Amino acid sequence: MGYYQKHVFFCVNQREGGALCCNEYGAQEIRDYAKKRIKKLNLNRKGKVRINMAGCLDRCDEGPVIVVYPDEIWYTYVDREDIDEIIEEHIINGRVVDRLKI
Repeated sequence: MGYYQKHVFFCVNQREGGALCCNEYGAQEIRDYAKKRIKKLNLNRKGKVRINMAGCLDRCDEGPVIVVYPDEIWYTYVDREDIDEIIEEHIINGRVVDRLKI
């Protein structure tokens, strides 16, 4: 096993000139929420889960996006409830959330 069991990258990229980007959907705020949620669940340590920011993941047209490694599963989301579902189902229980998968 790697240093973390799951590593979750949130695209928080902000493009110039009004181009479509994940941060236009509140990605930074949702990433901050996910980080706090993982900490509250006591999963934020070695061998568990790391929530990180990422620059452009080059899937802005499907955004906002996150990717979970080492599983290489890409998700989109709308709100905190979607993030809660990804944390509960995928991160904790190991089940891919098909309805959010891209």
